[in-house]
Amino acid sequence: MNTLLNKTRFVVGLMLIAGTLLSANFVSAQDNQLQRYVYRVLNTYPHDISSFTQGLIYHQGYLYEGSGKYGLSALSKVDLATAEVIQSRPLSRRYFGEGIEIVGDRIYQLTWQAHMVFVYDKETFEPQGSHYNATQGWGLAYDGEFLILSDGTATLQFMDPENFVPQRKVVVTLDGNEIHQLNELEYINGEVWANVWQTEFILRIDPATGVVNSIVDLTGLSEQTELGSSEAVLNGIAWDSEQEKLFVTGKHWSNLFEIELVSP
Repeated sequence: MNTLLNKTRFVVGLMLIAGTLLSANFVSAQDNQLQRYVYRVLNTYPHDISSFTQGLIYHQGYLYEGSGKYGLSALSKVDLATAEVIQSRPLSRRYFGEGIEIVGDRIYQLTWQAHMVFVYDKETFEPQGSHYNATQGWGLAYDGEFLILSDGTATLQFMDPENFVPQRKVVVTLDGNEIHQLNELEYINGEVWANVWQTEFILRIDPATGVVNSIVDLTGLSEQTELGSSEAVLNGIAWDSEQEKLFVTGKHWSNLFEIELVSP
């Protein structure tokens, strides 16, 4: 891809993220001040193309995935190299599964509009309880103290893992503009990383202020995998903190990618 086309796609992507028509001055400010990363694919792994990926975690050598859609939602433990499902627990057909997170010996799984958060034993996947969530459930991450919740708006809420009661919130902004459609989340080295639904971008967010400090541009990655539906968009970030490996995938993608970030 030539430099001009790549730059143009990035600016258009910023316009989509902000949800507004940006002025020439704003585009110039973003181009000069906002840190941008592109990517290099290090490894490619198989991924279940039928999975409507909503939550993704790398933990102790395995992937944990939460999938969505009514009647198809599940929590699964997956072998990274083969995509073999080691363990799985389906949700009731009345629930649309969303983001997941591990806290100690528990796994949390959001539902989209049912206001339910399910808690499972990490080893057995047996139910350990549930919590009420007053908003929609989209993405979930953990900063070592609080569960971080996205609900499709520009707000991230920091929830007490014991009772899922909000402790504080931040509004995510890019150059003063609120950024909505925040989806799957990951907490990496003191930052919240967030997929922006229906875009090819991941935002890196300061959890104290909500300010976007950089953007990961994954333009073209979806062209390197088979897509299983018209809803096959980027969604899924997993971080191996021990090996410092970054994995990404999408809904109905046939591959999961290990990538490294590169400054263009």
